[in-house]
Amino acid sequence: MLEVEDITKHYGPNRGIENLSLTVQQGEILGLLGPNGAGKTTTLRIITGYLPATSGHVRVDGYELWTSPYEVRRRIGYLPDNPPMYPDMTVLDYLTFMAEMHEVPRAERDARVDAVIERLQLGDVAGRLVGRLSRGYRQRVGLAQAVVHDPSVLVCDEPTVGLDPRQIAEMRELIRDFGQRHAVIFSSHVLSEVQMLCDKIVIVHEGKVHARGTPAELTAALQGAPRWVVRAKGPADQIAVALRSVNGVTSVTNQFARGPIAELLIEAKPNATEIEDAVFAVVSKGGWALRELRPLETSLEQVFLELTKTEQHERGKHAHLTEKKGK
Repeated sequence: MLEVEDITKHYGPNRGIENLSLTVQQGEILGLLGPNGAGKTTTLRIITGYLPATSGHVRVDGYELWTSPYEVRRRIGYLPDNPPMYPDMTVLDYLTFMAEMHEVPRAERDARVDAVIERLQLGDVAGRLVGRLSRGYRQRVGLAQAVVHDPSVLVCDEPTVGLDPRQIAEMRELIRDFGQRHAVIFSSHVLSEVQMLCDKIVIVHEGKVHARGTPAELTAALQGAPRWVVRAKGPADQIAVALRSVNGVTSVTNQFARGPIAELLIEAKPNATEIEDAVFAVVSKGGWALRELRPLETSLEQVFLELTKTEQHERGKHAHLTEKKGK
């Protein structure tokens, strides 16, 4: 298990991250989501021991990074966005070397290397030089070195950058597989990846945690009043009047009409129930053919934009005022 408690990193007068906390359990994938420059990579480098924090605590399986750095590093596998490798080594030699660096016992070393080569489908390139591999295979080798010692925690920083769609899907599946047995922290600014892969999400912006929870919890928090899209064959104004009579409906907006098909957006009270059944009954009673009745849900993209837009706006406003003052 990984525990991060109130870590802070300052670069002189500049703040990198501030009082950031998160927890990842075994068998769980946590997505660290944020725009470029949000502090994601700084956080991961502190967790893996590559960068000292100004303050705070990092614990892996109960070991404290600051007092037992060796024990913590033994239990972490790290896949950076551009994993450093020795281009003049073969894949097999490189993974054997990394197993030795991670102090995998000599009696188990060959078996562990063979296992990750098979698991990550590297058999066809095991004898090739690392420097001659494609980007996709290099990422696979990077993941292999991160797990060859069977760590408790796997840390992945933008692991799909530069991959084609097929390679992205394969890498995502590999990480999902490891997430069944390990604690995985997955950093990305690609919303769709985080939503498809992660059990929980922490949204970081300007070095601070702005929100945390499951994808469903985050979208529900900003969902607001429930809304539905209604498409029916008939006059839009008459259908709108009928929909406004439904108990619990607070507003009906005529979106547009495409030929004989009207599209309307209805909004209801947060505690309204059985709206869909009532809408269907009203439309049917009016003699109109219902073509679509779809709940309009908040996307993770909308959540992200909503959580980060305020500070971005204030920062832009401040810059504008400073420029104006300077004139």
